[in-house]
Amino acid sequence: MASNRETGDAFHRLARSALEELTGLSFEVDVPIPVGQPPRPHKFDFATPTQHIVGESKCYVWTESDNAPSAKIGHLKEALQYLHELRTGTQTFIVMKRHCRRKNGESLADYFVRLNGNLLGDTAILELCEETGKVRAVHGKMI
Repeated sequence: MASNRETGDAFHRLARSALEELTGLSFEVDVPIPVGQPPRPHKFDFATPTQHIVGESKCYVWTESDNAPSAKIGHLKEALQYLHELRTGTQTFIVMKRHCRRKNGESLADYFVRLNGNLLGDTAILELCEETGKVRAVHGKMI
C-alpha cells in the first residue's frame, strides 16, 4: 500500500501531464513566487514559465466513513488564499482528484465548490479522474 506522500506525488505527476496535454503549455513544478506584504516566496505546485498561469494540486478523498475531510477543506481554502495573493491578471487553478461520496455520488470538488463558491473568485477548480486522465472544470473556465 502506497504512503500518502507517494499517492500525492503520483497524482501530482499525473496532473502535470494531463494539464500539459490539455493546454499545450509546459508547467514547472514547485515554483517559488513572492506573495503578500511584505512579499515572501511561496512554492506553488505548478506555474507556466512566464508565471501567467499558476495552480495547486490536491489529492484529497472523502473520509473512510464518507464524511467531508474538514482539515483538507481547510488546506484547500489556504491554497485559495495564496492563489488570490498573486499579481492581478494571473490565471489560477486548483486541480483536485475526482473522488465521489458513496452515499450520493457527489465528488469532493463539487462539494468544495458548492460550499465555498463565494471564496473562489476567478480561480478555476478542476477535477482530474485518475482512471481516464480526463480533466473537468467544476468552477470557472478550463485553463
